[in-house]
Amino acid sequence: MTTYRWQLLRAGRFLLDGGGMFGVIPKVVWSRSATPDDKNRIELSHNCLLLESTEPDPALGRPRRVLIEAGTGDKLDEKMSKIFGLDGRTVETAVTEAGVSCDDIDHTIVSHLHFDHAGGLTRRVRDGEQPHWEITKEGVASGDARAIRFTFPNAELIVQRREWVDARNNDAVMTKTYYRDHILPFEDESLPLADGRPRLRLIDSERPFPLNRKPSRNEQPKTTVDERTTKVLPGIGVFLVPGHTWGQQAVRFTDDQGREIVFTPDVMPTAWHSGQAYSLSYDVEPYTSMVTKGWFLREAAERDWLLVLDHEPGNPLRRSRANDHGWFDLVES
Repeated sequence: MTTYRWQLLRAGRFLLDGGGMFGVIPKVVWSRSATPDDKNRIELSHNCLLLESTEPDPALGRPRRVLIEAGTGDKLDEKMSKIFGLDGRTVETAVTEAGVSCDDIDHTIVSHLHFDHAGGLTRRVRDGEQPHWEITKEGVASGDARAIRFTFPNAELIVQRREWVDARNNDAVMTKTYYRDHILPFEDESLPLADGRPRLRLIDSERPFPLNRKPSRNEQPKTTVDERTTKVLPGIGVFLVPGHTWGQQAVRFTDDQGREIVFTPDVMPTAWHSGQAYSLSYDVEPYTSMVTKGWFLREAAERDWLLVLDHEPGNPLRRSRANDHGWFDLVES
């Protein structure tokens, strides 16, 4: 079995409206945990993971390097950067500080394609550089940059097909979250990887519940999470955790200490969101998020997963433990 060494990467600060982050939970309750600023924003983090296989990959002749999640990146304009409290730090900064060249990343996996998870897949062109891709139509740019480059020029992107289709159609509660300048370059057939492979690989994982069927509040899927996990790389699998988006995925792998790591997306962005009703106003289906959180936390507790929460500003490494109230707590690990 392929295992991985991994590093947690902090790809910059991110501020979001507290009400948006806690949905139906009133401010008098959520503000006990998360202190808002004078604009009602709470501080979050862009958390990413850098993986390196513990043994050389036979196909590569060296360890395989995988990046999970890409953060917002640098393409938003000054106004939007201020609204979201960006501090100038990006996933590119974090990867470089980890001692790895962005050219040496083989694969990128994102949980979903909202700008704060996939925006960092592409970046602004800098002085002396030639663009990989240029914007020729209105409504494509996420900021004021018209020419961009792939942040990880030798990496394929792995994402769920349902997520890609929804992103292309801009099917979201928010009007500005699926920006096309971090989507369209990857499906441009004139921009393959150096070995001729497409830059984009779409995955069709099995859903926890059939389409057009509403599960009951505490219902568990009939299939196991193993049956619903799609192997995308040696030792790495993905499975659907719908609700925030219909095609959102979590990422599973085993590390060099024998622990099963699960990168946890916006079904539970911070430890504050472990409560059953603590869903985001940005979710396309808050009820589905609540149901997903129930079976996800149960699986995490029974399998002793080490969870990495995608926006937790404190310690994002958590384990799920059943409590005396019929639900689960997230404990630091």
